[in-house]
Amino acid sequence: MIRSGKLDRSIAIERMTETVSASGAASKAWAVIATVRAELVQQSADEYLAGYGEAQEGNLLFRIRYLPDLTTADRVTYDGTAYDIDQIAELGRKRGLELRLKGGAK
Repeated sequence: MIRSGKLDRSIAIERMTETVSASGAASKAWAVIATVRAELVQQSADEYLAGYGEAQEGNLLFRIRYLPDLTTADRVTYDGTAYDIDQIAELGRKRGLELRLKGGAK
């Protein structure tokens, strides 16, 4: 279903982790859980009015090989920018995933 020749991009999938230091202070950080090859299917940019002027939000659609336990709470880093996972669709019977990403994550 997913041809390996089309997987010409590299993306990192990150998950929020929480660590507790020896002093008991908790800190949250994004940790890379997987770096995978992906096919960029669609890339678009929507401009809209933000509080103090125009802003740009990017939408990306990637296809990757199946990865278990991936949720919309995770995020994807591609080309130095972090994106929130908006939707996850399964392709075939655990053959691949289609990830719809939204704007740069904070």
